[in-house]
Amino acid sequence: MTGESDAESLKHGPMVRSQGVARRERILKAISGDETPASPKRLGPEGSPDHNASGFLATRPSASRYDHTSADPREAAALIAEFIPEGCRVLEVGCGTGSVATVVRRLRKARVIGVEPDAERACLARDRGFEVICGYLTEELVKGLGAFDVVLFADVLEHLPNPSALLQLACSALGRGGVVVLSVPNVAHWSIRWNLLRGRFNYEESGIMDATHLRWFTTDSLASWLQKNGLRVECMAHSAGTWLSVYHAWPWRLAFRGHRSAAIGHLAKRWPKLFGCQCVVRASRIAASNDGNLTQADCPLPAAVTSHPGK
Repeated sequence: MTGESDAESLKHGPMVRSQGVARRERILKAISGDETPASPKRLGPEGSPDHNASGFLATRPSASRYDHTSADPREAAALIAEFIPEGCRVLEVGCGTGSVATVVRRLRKARVIGVEPDAERACLARDRGFEVICGYLTEELVKGLGAFDVVLFADVLEHLPNPSALLQLACSALGRGGVVVLSVPNVAHWSIRWNLLRGRFNYEESGIMDATHLRWFTTDSLASWLQKNGLRVECMAHSAGTWLSVYHAWPWRLAFRGHRSAAIGHLAKRWPKLFGCQCVVRASRIAASNDGNLTQADCPLPAAVTSHPGK
């Protein structure tokens, strides 16, 4: 390095450090709820993903419609927690009310930091004791928050017109050996197939046909999409979805609740592509070759992508 470049480095060093300090201060204010970062925009009702349901439902969907913290091992929150290492640092993108983070914190003793664009849900998550930034994930946030062991998307990616862009940005927040854990609804669920056979594709307030869903995944298409985005599926599980409205209608409602839930759980485990409500995945980044391309040959799609650790 020349003397001139040394001088330039000394000249700009304090400026760079002050910018870093300012960025960290903005992040801390955003987490505390005192201020939102400058880059996230449209955080009112128009900025919430729930706005995408406009015109499809008679009323706006409830912001807390998924606010349940069940640790039922057959359901998504517990399956997600099982894929997360104990005591790790987690960035949950689209943390909602903090319901999934609550289960992850309880079962895995993890520290979860959330990013949530809906102000009402962000407030509910903060009330549960989580550090939450009300806004959208940006490069500034990624730089300011530091590295994470896990990036979590719990039923978030299906709400986006371009989920690949957010996935790639979130992956840049991973430290060495970090993984992505995500869940998405299974559009090949038997109830959707049955309705399509009858010519029905009706949006609902919640569930697989949530009116705010913009993207649709099956077990196989999810694994393929992840690989195209530089991620290899390590393991995949499927939730039972005993809470789906279809299971509270005839003939399912005729069975006792305990027997019904057990039967649904068994069916989801036996035929996951047909009866699984959500696909839950842990994926790691595929190494790049010397020419910068992804080494696909070393990372084929898993033969049994529905496998579950310990089962």
